[in-house]
Amino acid sequence: MRISGIEIPDNERAQIGLTRFFGIGPVNVLELAKKAKIGLNVRIKDLTRDDIGNLMKALESFSVEGDLKKEIRENIDRLRAIKCYRGIRHIVSLPVRGQRTKTNSRTRKGKRKTVGSLTKEAWAKIETQQKAASVAKNK
Repeated sequence: MRISGIEIPDNERAQIGLTRFFGIGPVNVLELAKKAKIGLNVRIKDLTRDDIGNLMKALESFSVEGDLKKEIRENIDRLRAIKCYRGIRHIVSLPVRGQRTKTNSRTRKGKRKTVGSLTKEAWAKIETQQKAASVAKNK
């Protein structure tokens, strides 16, 4: 069944199926079901048209899906713009909530990069590229 653009399997209980909405978790399902006046143990396929209408009206009072994602994105952009600590951590793709970075956080940092010494040829190549970039910048 499709409710507000989200596909919910027919044989799921309402308590489980309604958590498919982004922003609706186990706690919010209880409040949503109370507002929509539907039972939590009812299967999605057993909901009547009135129940679905009540559910859609109750969903309007929650911030879900696109609106919630937009709000989260705007909050992160605001943190980046004011360059606070959390915003800087977002900018450089490091963990934001105080996790350690010495050993873990590979999800945020990406694949390991080996840092080692460079040969004389490699240094010479880098220096010529830097000089060429500075000359082009000065023009």
